[in-house]
Order: sequence, then C-alpha cells, then structure tokens
Amino acid sequence: MPVLEYRELKPTAEAEAIYRRWLANLNDEFTRHQTADRRSEIVRDELFQLYLGHPHGGRGHATLNSELSMYTLIESFDPRNVTLEPEYYGDIDAEQYAIRKPLIWFWQMFDRSPVGLNHWLGFRFRCMLGRHIFKHLGKHVKIFHNVEFTYGYNLTIEDGCTIHKNVMLDDRGELILHEGTSVSDYANVYSHTHDINAQADVTTKKTELGPRARITYHATVLAGANVGEDAMLGALGLATRPVPDATVSVGIPAKPKLQKGAAAAKNGSSGA
Repeated sequence: MPVLEYRELKPTAEAEAIYRRWLANLNDEFTRHQTADRRSEIVRDELFQLYLGHPHGGRGHATLNSELSMYTLIESFDPRNVTLEPEYYGDIDAEQYAIRKPLIWFWQMFDRSPVGLNHWLGFRFRCMLGRHIFKHLGKHVKIFHNVEFTYGYNLTIEDGCTIHKNVMLDDRGELILHEGTSVSDYANVYSHTHDINAQADVTTKKTELGPRARITYHATVLAGANVGEDAMLGALGLATRPVPDATVSVGIPAKPKLQKGAAAAKNGSSGA
C-alpha cells in the first residue's frame, strides 16, 4: 500500500508573518508575567479583539437592559469572571492552577473563536500555550481543536505526539504521552477513579501511553491502564488493564488480539 505523507501547507506570506508575530508576542508576555491577574488581563484583551474585532477600551457600564447580553459576553472574556470544572475538585493544587487558568481559558476560547479551525495557526498556538501550561511539552507536537485536559501541570507530552480533535486527557493524576504517541478523535484517557459507593473518594493513578502507542477513535483508557510501546487500542476499545507492547487490543474490556511487526514475526504470527 502507498505511504501517504501529510502535505506541507502554509498561509500567505503576509498572514504567516502576522501569525508568527502574534504568537511570539504572546509567548513573551506569558513568559514575563507569571501572576494570575496580569495573565487574565492579557487574555481578556486578546479575546476581546478575537471575538469583537477591535481593542478593549476599558471597562464599560451596562446602562440599558438591552445591553446586558453584550456586557455578559465582555465580562466573560476575563478568566477571573469564569469558573472551570477542575476548580471545584478537592485535589486541585490551587496555586499551580491559578497561574494556568487564564491560559487554559484562552485555549478553550480560541478553539471556539472564528479562527479556532485554522489548523496551521492552531497547532502553533496550542503548543505555545502548552509550554506554559503542561509539566512538559516536547518538539513537533500537533494538537487539534477541542482537546481538553484537567489541570495541565500533571501532563507530559513528549516529542512527535499527535492529539486529534475532541480528545479528553485527564491529568488529575500524572499522565504521560511518550514519544510518537497518537490519540485519535473522541478518545478519552484517564488518571483518576472514583470509589463505586462514595463518589468523593478519588484515587489517582499514573497513566502512560507509548512510546508510539496509538489510541484510536472513541477508545477509552482507564486510570493506570498503561498502553505499551508500539501498542494499539482499537476503535471503541476500553482499556481496563495494561495493554502489552506491540499488540492490538480491541473490545470492551479490551483484550490483545494481534501482535504487531517484529513481535509477530518473532512468534510466527501475522502482523497488524
């Protein structure tokens, strides 16, 4: 079968120059400013322009009832005026999350903005933010739109990983995507569990994928069910226990069905 490599695409030279200047400026601002308040102000002003097309002109006053919805939108650009689900969790490191929250809100609102589906810009924007949010973000990482994560500070994404759209990466416990791992659309990867009788009784488990693991469409990895090196979890599969290296596991619960590549050849079976 032919190998179909990704095409290399670019915006116009003029647009690329603007995009790169914008990303470099944002990176400088978030590097220089490490407080939640200053980062919130930066994000508020950037979202105002992304959504409304002109600079933020200072705080306004809603004098007419007919203006209340507009000012509700404007106030919600400021991360200090919104609450996010992870903030309610009892195991949060509030100090670590506070300095990341403005950037997480920026990430989510960028994806829902008029430019959120611009892949060339989006890949670079999310990686720029990810280096300020995650425990570690490697090189040549590609993250599509509507990817969600919990805290960010427990998440490691190594070199060459690809995370497709609408993926959930739960890093309440530590979550590591090793080099070359790919997570397909609508997959979910967890690092915490709830007691069956007491929902507030939460256990976190370190969850690792790869290197070069593939979590395919709509699959789910439960906390601690590590997916091994060169292993694949099939579409709609549910990993409730570790997935062995160089295997394809499918089903609910997922079980190894095939060996891949060199492992299959070594054992005289068919590769996948």
